[in-house]
Amino acid sequence: MPSLEHFPWINGKFLDVEWTTWKVVGWIGNVVFFSRFFVQWYATEKRRQVVVPALFWWLSLAGSGLLLAYALFYKRDSVFIFAYAFTWIPYVRNLIIHHRHQKAQRLCPHCGFTSPPAAAYCAHCGAKLDDAPSPPGQAR
Repeated sequence: MPSLEHFPWINGKFLDVEWTTWKVVGWIGNVVFFSRFFVQWYATEKRRQVVVPALFWWLSLAGSGLLLAYALFYKRDSVFIFAYAFTWIPYVRNLIIHHRHQKAQRLCPHCGFTSPPAAAYCAHCGAKLDDAPSPPGQAR
C-alpha cells in the first residue's frame, strides 16, 4: 500500500493548515468578499458601462461581516478588527440609496417599461408619464 504522507489532508491538516470553525468562517468571508469583483465585472461588461449592482453591496456586507467575526472571535487582532469594524457603513448606505432609487422608478401605464424617477416621458414608447415630477424648486 502506498504511503499517504504526500496527501494534503494528513494529520488533521489540509494543505498544511489546521482547520477550525473560525478558520472556515474567515475563508468563506474572503471568498464572499472577493466574489463581488466578478459580480461587478459581469454587470459592467453586460451593460458596457460601469455598473455597481446591489448584489455587490450585499456581498461586501456579508464578506466584511464574516471577516469581522473572524477577526473578533478568532484572531483577536486589533489591526484586523479595526480594518473591518466600519466597512459596513458605506455598504448599508449604498443599499439604502439603491432601495430608494428602485422604489422611485416610474412605471409607464402604456407599455409597462420602468423609467428613472425624474422622467416625464417613457424612454421606451415615448408616452407621457402620469404625475410627472416637477423640476426642483418649482411647485406643481
